[in-house]
Formats: sequence, C-alpha cells, structure tokens
Amino acid sequence: MKITVNDADYHFDTPLTVDSLLTFLEQPLSGSALAVNQVIVPRPHWAEHRLNDGDNVVVFQAIAGG
Repeated sequence: MKITVNDADYHFDTPLTVDSLLTFLEQPLSGSALAVNQVIVPRPHWAEHRLNDGDNVVVFQAIAGG
C-alpha cells in the first residue's frame, strides 16, 4: 500500500490508521493536524480512520499567535 505524506511516498505491507502512521513517522501528536485527500480528519477519529492505497496525507503543525 502506497501512502503519500507531505509529498514523500511510503510503502506499507499492512493496513494502518492515521494514528499508527503518525507514530511510524515519529510525528508529535500534540499540536498536529492533518488532512487525508484534502479532507481534515478530526483528532478524535485518528485511531479509527483507516488509510487506503493511494491516499495523500498532509500533516502540519498548528501554530498559535496573534
């Protein structure tokens, strides 16, 4: 299964969720937000949102400021 994350391709042999992808990428969960195929996935759904072959994931850090 091929998943693109921030324009980099990754290949996985087993299905994974958004949560497990972020753990694999060693991406901090705190302050992170993400979209799968240009649709924001709310954090409460990360553990159950399964990724599919060809999905395009964008991970970004939320920045507070004024």
